[in-house]
Amino acid sequence: MTPVIAGTGTPGTGTPSPAPPRVPPAERGATRIADRVVAKIAAQAAREALAPLPGPVVAPHATVVVAQQTARIRVRVELGYPGDIGARCAAVRRHVTARVGALTDMRVPEVAVEVERLHPTTGQGTDR
Repeated sequence: MTPVIAGTGTPGTGTPSPAPPRVPPAERGATRIADRVVAKIAAQAAREALAPLPGPVVAPHATVVVAQQTARIRVRVELGYPGDIGARCAAVRRHVTARVGALTDMRVPEVAVEVERLHPTTGQGTDR
């Protein structure tokens, strides 16, 4: 009797063994999205929510802590002044939550928005 070695086919026939059954995609492994990638997505979402940004404004920056498919996000922004700061921050919070959730499939229970600086809007010069 000829021994059968796994994956070599049927002995003496030269035919390959049947392929093993396919494993469904959800059972093959895990996907891990780095915190810095989630932070970049959050910063881009904040830019989208604030567009157009006033001239000298620094683009939003985000930091993220991810644990068990949950992302807690802190976004630092600069805003034009005068304007409704509370409404702009709420818009950033909503948009960042929606975009990060949709693109990463993570829960986003917290988006803290920090206003770093206010800039006069176009036509509002400063007296020095």
